[in-house]
Amino acid sequence: MGRKLTGRLNAEEALAATDLEGFIGYNLKRAYVTVQTDFRATLGDDGLGTRVFSALSLVVQFPQISQSELARMLGIERSGLVAIVDELEKRGYLIRTTVPGDRRVQALVPTSDGSAAYQSALDAVKQHEDRLLSHLKADEKQSLLHLLRKVRQSDRKDKA
Repeated sequence: MGRKLTGRLNAEEALAATDLEGFIGYNLKRAYVTVQTDFRATLGDDGLGTRVFSALSLVVQFPQISQSELARMLGIERSGLVAIVDELEKRGYLIRTTVPGDRRVQALVPTSDGSAAYQSALDAVKQHEDRLLSHLKADEKQSLLHLLRKVRQSDRKDKA
């Protein structure tokens, strides 16, 4: 069962013939690392991370969204959202406001700097995906997106 690896190329060839290559989860994780690494390189060291970009995207698209609604839409715990909102607020990309009729709930509103930063990041992320997935045909990209959404939907069904 044990084989000796003699170099990087040999290791990559050997990996292609392993049990791991047959697992969807393993391949999803490896694909995620590839996408995440390129995403970070695209937006730069002081750019938005994926979670922060995602949160800003929803705040821009749904001004006055509550923190609870935002956490639900992102699929994360509300407590995990606090650091993300703090970062966006520190950058001057959003402000917290109270919701009329319920002062306990905070709504998130993008600033003009936040909207501009989002548009700039959105353009860069679109280019990043176009570059990274350039070897896929348009219908393959749509199929991949469709299948990934189906996987996400199965998670919601399990929690219901």
